[in-house]
Amino acid sequence: MTESAVVAMHPPESRRVLAGYYTLAGLYTLSAALIWGVNTLFLLDAGLSFFEVFVANAAFSAGMVVFEIPTGVIADTLGRRMSFLLSVSVLGVTTLLYVALAQVEAGVVAFAIVSVFMGLGFTFYSGAMEAWLVDALAVTGFRGILDRVFARGQQITGGAMLVGTVGGGLLGQADLALPYLVRSALLAAVFVVAYAVMHDLGFAPRRVTARALPGEVARNAKAGVEFGWGQRRLRLLMLAAFVQGGFFAWAFYASQPYLLELLDSNAIWVSGLVAAGVALSMIAGNQVVNVASRYCGRRTTLLLAAAALQTCAAVAMGLAGSFWIALAAFLLVTASMGVTSPVRSAYLHQIVPTEQRATVVSFDSMVSSAGGIGGQVGLGALGEARAVGSAFVAGGVATAAALPLLARLRGLGSSADQIIGDRAGVESACAASGLPAVSAVEAAAPLDEPELAAAAVRA
Repeated sequence: MTESAVVAMHPPESRRVLAGYYTLAGLYTLSAALIWGVNTLFLLDAGLSFFEVFVANAAFSAGMVVFEIPTGVIADTLGRRMSFLLSVSVLGVTTLLYVALAQVEAGVVAFAIVSVFMGLGFTFYSGAMEAWLVDALAVTGFRGILDRVFARGQQITGGAMLVGTVGGGLLGQADLALPYLVRSALLAAVFVVAYAVMHDLGFAPRRVTARALPGEVARNAKAGVEFGWGQRRLRLLMLAAFVQGGFFAWAFYASQPYLLELLDSNAIWVSGLVAAGVALSMIAGNQVVNVASRYCGRRTTLLLAAAALQTCAAVAMGLAGSFWIALAAFLLVTASMGVTSPVRSAYLHQIVPTEQRATVVSFDSMVSSAGGIGGQVGLGALGEARAVGSAFVAGGVATAAALPLLARLRGLGSSADQIIGDRAGVESACAASGLPAVSAVEAAAPLDEPELAAAAVRA
């Protein structure tokens, strides 16, 4: 690609937006990841049983389910910047509350309550950041490949996760409370950076009074749900995420004690290194998307391949009697998620209009979190009653339900399923077939389906 072509696809304003997105996403993930490698061990050390750990984690998922739509509406009214700042603030406070509860061994009920509000913190982030990015890129004239932007962003957050999980593991080796304290301090720094560099572009926040807010939430939530759930393509995509997300929400945290048991070790730093391996595997999955997006193809091809890999690797992890085999299988599971996540995001954003973007993204996250509740409670109970390995096998088999859903999505066909890379027509022939270049961000909302227009009328 020539230098002039690169400049045309990435104007200076768009490059500033991308730099801000990558910086904030990286810092946010670095802060959050400090506890990811040790969270299960922290809760066990605080006096919770294996099952109670996943009750507390399920409460976190429940908080995301309850608050996803309202916080998405806040992002669609008061602004994406405001939503992000609220996310950082709530997470900082609830992280400190976790430490306080552990000091007094407050029990599963107290941890579950705080976990609900920690879920609230993440919901302020989930829809707002992607909506801010896509709208800002559209208004600044960006013409690049959206899959590649999301994949690049996830490689950066994967690197931040690598640093955060290793650092959290080392801090946790000294004291399991230290990763939580450092996380809160870093979140305060993220707040300052976001306040300075994050501004709503391509979206005009609206002032909403406290009295009008409930009605605004109800109206936007209704429209967002209709735009999301009312479309068959997005509904299939969300149902697949319900299944896969339900397993992964449990598997990530269950892997910590499971792998230590297979290794016959209680070294906390090992969990940090495993979480770092997870970050690297997800970066590798993101790179697969980077390479695939250079050519012509279909997003559902990547989604189906990643789903099949996840199912097989999850079952293999549960059957493994060796730490190294189980670790390799787990890293294949996480690599598949590194492929799935940016491709799903790009598919979704090709269809959803600007006005409902944050709400629909939040609804998508809510469906996935709902799967996480069932996955963590059900597989957590199975792991305690029988064996964690058996729960991995059961969860892996359950993820196979995503395959027919994604196959049906592929069968429906859609312009949003097409990837037209910058090498299309040079090293592949799809450009000659006249496929539209829908993989680029468009300034206008892509209302190319009758369901969208109908939903707008109903709203």
